[in-house]
Amino acid sequence: MIQQTRNVDEYIAYLHNEKKLSNNTEISYRRDLNKLLVYMNSIGVSDVCTATPTILKAYVGYLESNGFATSTVSRSVAAIKSFYSYLFHQGCTSDDLSETLKSPKTEKKLPDVLTVREVSLLLAQPSKNTPKEIRDKAMLELMYATGIRVTELITLRRSDVNLRSGYITCRQNEKERVIPFGGEAKKALQRYLKEARPALVKDKECAVLFTNCTGGSMSRQGFWKIIKYYAQKANIDTDITPHTLRHSFAAHLVQNGADLRAVQEMLGHSDISTTQIYANLNNQRIREIYKKAHPRGGAA
Repeated sequence: MIQQTRNVDEYIAYLHNEKKLSNNTEISYRRDLNKLLVYMNSIGVSDVCTATPTILKAYVGYLESNGFATSTVSRSVAAIKSFYSYLFHQGCTSDDLSETLKSPKTEKKLPDVLTVREVSLLLAQPSKNTPKEIRDKAMLELMYATGIRVTELITLRRSDVNLRSGYITCRQNEKERVIPFGGEAKKALQRYLKEARPALVKDKECAVLFTNCTGGSMSRQGFWKIIKYYAQKANIDTDITPHTLRHSFAAHLVQNGADLRAVQEMLGHSDISTTQIYANLNNQRIREIYKKAHPRGGAA
């Protein structure tokens, strides 16, 4: 088991140093691979390099028969395939033992998005002239205007914002993308920088754009609470998360005719198929409207 653990440790270090994957991805892969190690140990396999394709397929079958969600099984398969590809290229195995391993077929769930009216209601909620609500307004406006992830939002630096030209520079995993924002976000940011940030940030050397109320780093959970609070205040029934605004940003752009490649670039998707889901969402909405509105659109 010690050797197995060492193999996983070296692989995770490779992901961190060479692939520059996010911390969340590293944690997820380690968790999935540790489950595989436990399974192998239970059937008497003491070295991951001596496993067989049959054993790996049996493990996937074990996950499926024990009621794990299809998405969980698919994620585990992805981790195993990446791990064994690494072992093969390191010379630990003569073949890629996971080459024939397949993920279970999954039905892509369309993301939950807000209507334009719901977004307007949400963004109108931070209306008090306090540093906190001025900050909250700027954060919500910028997130909807750019579709950035919550981690990207809370780690933005003051120097990443170009107010004059109206764009932000977003950096993640040593990749950089430039995303424009509109007039409402610009107005909210200008007010925040002039009136609220100086009251919140005591350290003049602080580079982070948005901080918590004591001038420290804001957490993902902290922003999650902010968006939940204003959603409840707006009487929005949809279960809103920070990612809901990202989905809504993309869906509303596609619904209004934006080029899918441009949306892909703004979102930072490496694969266009990930962005395609917003076009699928738009098509589904069109079909729903047709069924409701067309005199002969109902089911046969």
